[in-house]
Amino acid sequence: MIRRTVRIVVVAGIFAVGFVCGSLSQRPAEAQLGDVMKQAGGAGGAVGAVSDLGTSITDMQTHLDALNKNMETLRKIKTALGG
Repeated sequence: MIRRTVRIVVVAGIFAVGFVCGSLSQRPAEAQLGDVMKQAGGAGGAVGAVSDLGTSITDMQTHLDALNKNMETLRKIKTALGG
């Protein structure tokens, strides 16, 4: 009974140490996604088309965010001018 308890505690301890070490050294996948999308875009076919679509959507989102920021600036100017 004691051996079984010790074995369970050791396995749980190894899992806990691995979990903590893994969570501390985890890198975001987003940093690597751009390279993968570029490589898939050059593949051609359906995979390339989907990759190009994903890249285009990301670019459009970036441009929309910038446009919304500019619109907010224009609204502030309009309000400051009394319009």
